[in-house]
Amino acid sequence: MGGIGATICAISVFRFSGIKNVAALIVLATVAGGVGNQLFIWLGNELMHLNMWLVRPKEGETVLAFNRLPVDEPLSLQAGGKGKALSMLKQNGYPVPDGCVLLPESFTQGDITPAAWEQVQKELSRLRAGKPAAFAVRSSALQEDSAQASFAGEFESVLDVKTDEEIRKAIQTVVHSGTSARVESYTRHHGLEGGEHPVAVVIQRMVQPEYAGVLFTVDPLTGNYGQMSGNFVAGIGEKLVSGQVSAQTFTFERPSGKYNGSSELNAIAKNLHRLANMIENDLGCPQDIEWAVTGGKVCILQARPITTLNNFNPVTAVWNDTLKGNFLWSATNLMEASPEVLTPFTTSLRYYLDKRNGPNLFVRNHSLNGIICGRFYSNITVQVSAFARFFKGDARRAYQEIAGWWGGLPEGMQIPLLPLTGEEWSKNVLPGLIRSTLQFGEYRKKAPRFLAENRQKCAELRGKIQQTSTGMELVDLWKNEIFPRYCDSLIHIIAASSDIQVRVDRELHGLVGDDDANALLSNLSGTSSQLESLGPMAGLDLVKKGRLSREEYLDRYGHRGVNEAECAWPRPNEDPAWLDRQLKEWEKTPVDVDELIHRQREAYDAAWARFCEKVPGKAKYMKKRLDQVSAAARNREAVRSEATRGMAVLRAFALRAGEFLGIGDDIFFLTINEVLEGLTTGTKAIEYIPLRRETFEKYRALPPYPAVICGRFDPFTWAADPNRRSDVYDANAIVQTKSPTVKDDGRSIHGFAGALGVVEGTVRRLESLEESSSFKAGEVLVTTMTNIGWTPLFPRAAAIVTDLGAPLSHAAIVAREIGIPAVVGCGNATMRLKTGDRVRVDGGKGLVEIL
Repeated sequence: MGGIGATICAISVFRFSGIKNVAALIVLATVAGGVGNQLFIWLGNELMHLNMWLVRPKEGETVLAFNRLPVDEPLSLQAGGKGKALSMLKQNGYPVPDGCVLLPESFTQGDITPAAWEQVQKELSRLRAGKPAAFAVRSSALQEDSAQASFAGEFESVLDVKTDEEIRKAIQTVVHSGTSARVESYTRHHGLEGGEHPVAVVIQRMVQPEYAGVLFTVDPLTGNYGQMSGNFVAGIGEKLVSGQVSAQTFTFERPSGKYNGSSELNAIAKNLHRLANMIENDLGCPQDIEWAVTGGKVCILQARPITTLNNFNPVTAVWNDTLKGNFLWSATNLMEASPEVLTPFTTSLRYYLDKRNGPNLFVRNHSLNGIICGRFYSNITVQVSAFARFFKGDARRAYQEIAGWWGGLPEGMQIPLLPLTGEEWSKNVLPGLIRSTLQFGEYRKKAPRFLAENRQKCAELRGKIQQTSTGMELVDLWKNEIFPRYCDSLIHIIAASSDIQVRVDRELHGLVGDDDANALLSNLSGTSSQLESLGPMAGLDLVKKGRLSREEYLDRYGHRGVNEAECAWPRPNEDPAWLDRQLKEWEKTPVDVDELIHRQREAYDAAWARFCEKVPGKAKYMKKRLDQVSAAARNREAVRSEATRGMAVLRAFALRAGEFLGIGDDIFFLTINEVLEGLTTGTKAIEYIPLRRETFEKYRALPPYPAVICGRFDPFTWAADPNRRSDVYDANAIVQTKSPTVKDDGRSIHGFAGALGVVEGTVRRLESLEESSSFKAGEVLVTTMTNIGWTPLFPRAAAIVTDLGAPLSHAAIVAREIGIPAVVGCGNATMRLKTGDRVRVDGGKGLVEIL
């Protein structure tokens, strides 16, 4: 569901780690200090929460010391980005000069209330501790220092104030700056909510530093995680900000922390790097950190997200996760489930899951999957970073273990890694892998029950959705039943995924060669049942022959189709005329599907006889392996089909919400959070809908993005380039797409071997399934990618050629099962081939020759 298949690599991590059981992993984690340290961290957090409970804010208290703001509760949002970050850092033991936060309720009409001023005076007394002290008074607006906007320098700050009267005037100055023209202009430019900004105010003890500076934990321009960069000046940091003096620059290499810069920071460099690394982890994203050195020790003055790494525009509801850092992304198989740009509603579910502990694994707070301007992608950097340590840091070697899912990478393309120390890996990454593996094991045991019950459960949920009479009833149903089942279905998909087919394929190729290896893996249906991917195609044949009723066909397959991961996509069983159109198209199929499958079974039997004759000592072992491959394939396909049925439930929920909010289908241009808020409070972000629809259509009009993307990516800039490549985009370097051993004569197109066979034919290039009526029997189908919605076309095809895909993609699996040559993952086949071209397709070699 929802393209979440990007997380499947987590299942395989332990297999290729060389560690045979979870118990050994737990021992390893304990030896590495992971489990023990995690226990102490947990106890420390529990004690901190207990202390916070004991000193909770009293009624009417609006001025809170840093160590008393409940940072894990909604109240902390009122403290603004700066106030919340400083409070969190102080409570986590970082060297932050003490201070307090004045919440917006401390002010009426821009003036501080008498009660709040009395609380401020008490805090000043505490902070002075009987000695003269200087303070900095700064703004902490609710949208300030957020991931989207820093508002740096837009609000006023007043430094080096000492007396109560000076501090009171400084507070007023800061609060009134929220209505300034420059703040209003900045707000409009960043697409934020206009009007007056509720402003919290931070009062913090000032330090008199020997040095002061800023440090970016990630390069703010390129998103490179391999280096921290900063600058500093002697004395107070205001000189740096105002440009009064020239700053000195320095860098830290990650994860080693090697310092490159002036000798003036040698004494504190190691500690500054350590603190910055910890702050980035604790605050959940790359940070822009203000720091100072006083008395030879580092103190942290402020930390905020690096706004140039912001991945979300709240006005257009567009996520572009390539802006979060320098990562390698792949959509090789994900576009099967999501072939088109997704609506904001469907896209937002991916992030809603992350916030609520959905099925995912994080490395340095980065998810294994993401969104690039409406399309699902898998974050290869995160996956490889998670287990490169098993291969001595060799990213290429680690990638080979998941290449069956994502295909090969161009020669020369680097795999950026997230910087992880051994301690970070053992404390954070390894426990997450263990939890995932244990969870997936439990879900594999529960799969038979899920398959038996899910159809009825989904039908019951759709009925409950229609029976809701208020928005709050629908919200309760979402929280208690719909969303939990959605999460459950996603975990079932991940748990059922397996790359055993790729591993057995490698073994077979070494034993009996390409032809027989392909034949032995072309009977995944086995003798007892067929793959679910074949169901819509074979089912049409059965309906035509009178062996399956129309009602049963729609019940089994009416939820499947070309865009089934999109909630806004109408399901086939919603259209009474859909099946009639399918049957009419099916009449054009020139072959009997049963005969195709039977022919493949005979090819399998013949190949198996040759295997037993050639390698008799391996026969028993390989028969067991092939049975495992067949069982895994059937289970994976069945689970995916049932889990996909749940997308119809999400669609029903959204449409019902659209009825309650009075906006109908426009509901799909709101995010799930906006929908839930609208159902709860009645507020609607309807003013954004026209712009979001326009933006959505602009993205839909673009060609499919490259399957492999490295670095920052702007699809409009890419699409406007007449020399663009459709297979790969690398913002960091010019990459080579083919091995030097492959000679490209300009008439050859190379991809992955999808299904065995050699055939010559005429190309029919289809931009979308809607063009399928023009596809004639015996033509070579050339398209960007296929999914289950395309399956009924396969028996007409002489061969299949796709831009996207890998050995485990839909086109390869189905083509093998019915004996049609296929070459997948060509990258640019649709750009180089046009309807009417004559080609020779060699599925075993992964080669298409233009004749």
